[in-house]
Amino acid sequence: MAPSFDITSHTVCVMDASGQLGFSLVQRLLQRGYTVHASIQKYGEEDLFNGVSADSDKLKIFRSDPFDYHSIIDALKGCSGLFYSFEPPLDQPNYDEYMADVEVRAAHNVLEACAQTETIDKVVFTSSATAVVWREDRKTIEPDLDEIHWSDVNFCRKFKLWHGMSKTLSEKTAFALAMDRGVNMVSINAGLLMTHDLSIKHPYLRGAAEMYEDGVFVTVDLGFLVDTHICVYEDVSSYGRYLCFNHIINTQDDAVQLAHKLAPTASSSLPQSGDHGKSFIEQKISNKKLNKLMVDFEA
Repeated sequence: MAPSFDITSHTVCVMDASGQLGFSLVQRLLQRGYTVHASIQKYGEEDLFNGVSADSDKLKIFRSDPFDYHSIIDALKGCSGLFYSFEPPLDQPNYDEYMADVEVRAAHNVLEACAQTETIDKVVFTSSATAVVWREDRKTIEPDLDEIHWSDVNFCRKFKLWHGMSKTLSEKTAFALAMDRGVNMVSINAGLLMTHDLSIKHPYLRGAAEMYEDGVFVTVDLGFLVDTHICVYEDVSSYGRYLCFNHIINTQDDAVQLAHKLAPTASSSLPQSGDHGKSFIEQKISNKKLNKLMVDFEA
């Protein structure tokens, strides 16, 4: 981290702050001394933040709809940074073939608003490893898959991998707009976030068995993902994309354990103990770029 980085002079926006990642980011940023604009979508979510900050001047709550450009502008006012993660709207909670249009439109609005906010220095955009791993040639790529690779949208569409398609298109849209408008944007391609309420219905898990077979089924703990976001924001040398994970599901024991956690009585869509006659699958994905950046980060 650059020695000149003064946290106390930074006001940052977290959008959407009501998701598990967003809420944890708000907490950690406040602990580090930031002033935070917590942007939420739904009425009643303000209550989540009761008691989170002892200093009322350090935390401001905004209701911002990613499809309402002016509400985004309001939340960004006076901020030097934005942490953006997409939360599906209430009326369309499930990923399907139309979700990409929704997510792309939200990303476009947010990046356009950042371009119109003169104080914004950096955007940290939360994407997914599913925007990296889905390609026709994924089994033959040398060396390992990393952040230079993109999922093939046509491949995702063909096999109904809607999460991968949405994340790929929205991230590409955000980067294209950021480059066109001169916005400094960095993306984090996160593995499956291991939360207490994770279920078999999570859209990331479509194609889980194939990810396992290919050695690219990666997961990430919430604390590590939060630290990664803050490190990427604070380090002036960060750029482009960063694959973020701290565990890979590549043994039968790991796979069976995850399957039982997600759906104890109906885990047929995940790799099982007898699959492939192997107890270990070679890892074919790398996050060396992130590990190098995180070496000197003080959580």
